Amino acid sequence: MRRLKVFMILLAVSTVCFTLAAVGQMKASKAAVDKDGIQRVNMLAGNYFYDPDYIIVKVNIPVEITIRKEPGVTPHDIVIKEPDAGIDISESLSTDPKIITFTPRKTGKYPFYCSKKLLFFQSHKDKGMKGVIEVTD
Repeated sequence: MRRLKVFMILLAVSTVCFTLAAVGQMKASKAAVDKDGIQRVNMLAGNYFYDPDYIIVKVNIPVEITIRKEPGVTPHDIVIKEPDAGIDISESLSTDPKIITFTPRKTGKYPFYCSKKLLFFQSHKDKGMKGVIEVTD
């Protein structure tokens, strides 16, 4: 019986550790500059996520993000409000791909998120639908 208790405690602790390790991990994507001089990234939005949710781009080179949402009735959008950096976006998303273009003018890390919220429930951003665009030299 004692061994069973020890086993159950170890199992519970390891489950918590693995869960905590998975939380907060971001899926990064470094945009490559195409032959036409544009950095391109494909994104998918879904059940309170963006994929990728960490995008690395170069400063002063045009960026083109092609984004769509998974099928379903839940509305999603993408918002990035960093006008000083040349990034000022607020776009509703659909299952049809939408192309968003901008040219980042300043290095830094800029958050993006879904601004949707249903009545008294948590916002999509609070449920984890957020990410970062990192602009590098």
